[in-house]
Amino acid sequence: MKKLLIFMVGLCLLNSCDHIDDFIGGGPTTPVEVSPVEVLETNTQYPLPYSVLSTINNTVEIRNGGFGSGATSHPTKGNEFYAITDRGPNTDYLDGKKFPVASYTPRIGHYRVTESGKIELLEEILLKDPSGQLISGIPNPEGKGATGEIPYDADGNAIAFDDFGLDSEGIVALKDGTFWVSDEYGPHIVHYNANGVQLERISPMGVNEDTGDRKLPAVFAKRRANRGMEGLAVTPDEKTLVGIMQSTMYNPEKIQSNITRIVTFNLETGYTRQYVYVQETANLSNSEITAISNTEFLVVERDGKFAGAGAAQKHIYKINLAGATDISGSNPKNELGLMVGDKTIEQSTAEELAEANIVPVQKELVVDLVAEFGYRHDKLEGIWLVDDNTLGFINDDDFTVSDNDGDGVIEQKILPGSTDIDASSLYLVKANF
Repeated sequence: MKKLLIFMVGLCLLNSCDHIDDFIGGGPTTPVEVSPVEVLETNTQYPLPYSVLSTINNTVEIRNGGFGSGATSHPTKGNEFYAITDRGPNTDYLDGKKFPVASYTPRIGHYRVTESGKIELLEEILLKDPSGQLISGIPNPEGKGATGEIPYDADGNAIAFDDFGLDSEGIVALKDGTFWVSDEYGPHIVHYNANGVQLERISPMGVNEDTGDRKLPAVFAKRRANRGMEGLAVTPDEKTLVGIMQSTMYNPEKIQSNITRIVTFNLETGYTRQYVYVQETANLSNSEITAISNTEFLVVERDGKFAGAGAAQKHIYKINLAGATDISGSNPKNELGLMVGDKTIEQSTAEELAEANIVPVQKELVVDLVAEFGYRHDKLEGIWLVDDNTLGFINDDDFTVSDNDGDGVIEQKILPGSTDIDASSLYLVKANF
């Protein structure tokens, strides 16, 4: 009997070994949080994962894709980040834009860098109106943020405007799980909850749709079509949003200048301030801004060229708002903004602004990505701080489609000098800022 009892105990112990992994870690594990700088090389391309939305003539892929119009770090997890798409696949067409996937909903991609150095897409957060209905990237109608762009479908037929349509470009993620997104239509700055439902929409025309009555200064309605509020940051104390316009606003008329604007928006009071940013040459693009401190920021200043097709500019500057002149003026409802004599800010040269004692933001070059490692992409549009001397940045691949010759025929977006399809990709670079 004693031998039988020992045998039964031994058999039970042996059988329990089949389940011992449940207790010592052989089962499902929690992903290890590791800094991207520990597992990714600097100055190296890491394409983001994508799916294919559709194909044209069985040859041109429209990819989803598109994440990189803006990017931001996860507020608490160092190995995660967010990247946002713009309005969806589109090309120039007649007096507006052709949208081959007109039902596309702008969205936020939530990504993680794994301990093995892979980039995983954890989820897509589709943007929605206040009632929870999906929005599109189709332009707004008059009175709601219209840019004058007429939307067309893939066959060239005009389609209806979208009251809540968004050409999303800038993004910040707050510790409470919500997001703020800036766009190129209104321009709008929109607050979304963690599920992508609109909480508030702030714009020069005040189309808040029962979500408040706060506005941006009226002058920002003078933004150029497709060159609106391209970048958005939040100060480290999460009290102030900081938006930057991509290029000179058409104030009061079409202007090619190197004068752009930065606007700050106090989230507690709704109070705004405005500052002048002077680009290196006219008609460049300030396509991203991210905060270092409550007054210091990194700004992308770029052209629209590929390095593989000749000279290209992809600069990241450090700027400081401290000491810069607030050009808000006394009346935020003034459609032309503060005047310098009989000229608007945009009509004035940097020299004329200096003569009027208007001091722009200070700026200094942090890194030239083309000189650093021959950065190949045309649209550098998302940056964030990975650590104290490392930047993460992503490009907008335009859903891998283009119309280079302007004939209305959608083509694959190829990097010049290669057969490579342009792809939204993560890079890391070392920099002193």
